[in-house]
Amino acid sequence: MSSLTVKNVPEEMLILLRERAKRHHRSLQGELMLIMEEAIAPAQRSLEQTQNHLAKLGLSTGDDSTAWVRELRDPG
Repeated sequence: MSSLTVKNVPEEMLILLRERAKRHHRSLQGELMLIMEEAIAPAQRSLEQTQNHLAKLGLSTGDDSTAWVRELRDPG
């Protein structure tokens, strides 16, 4: 694993980070790792947000899937 050094951290920020870590029952390093993991994690969208995003892109699924399912259920 690699190490990371953050220089010139304002004292007040360090105090707040230590308090946050303590509230969450974590070490300062553990709290910073969680903050970084959350910062790089893919954004979570609600179903409505996803539908709106797809609509803006002009994407649609069409009716093909319904016909395929019916064909698979009733091949004859």
